[in-house]
Amino acid sequence: MAMLTVRNLPDDVHRALRLRAAEHGRSTEAEVRDILATAVKPEGRVKLGSFLAGFGGESGLSDQEFAIFENVRDRTPAKPVSFE
Repeated sequence: MAMLTVRNLPDDVHRALRLRAAEHGRSTEAEVRDILATAVKPEGRVKLGSFLAGFGGESGLSDQEFAIFENVRDRTPAKPVSFE
């Protein structure tokens, strides 16, 4: 796991973090981890795979139309790249 050092944290911010951690019954370090995780990975975010699946579902293709794409798809294996 990665480590992070935060320098020049104002005393009042540190004090507020300690109080917030105590309210949640965890260490200041655990509280900061939770705050950072919530900030960069919010619960409502849509992951790429889910987005693409939803996008594909909204395309309006019928099963018949989808089958046409499957039938014309090139299934030959790709040739390895040659650097010579």
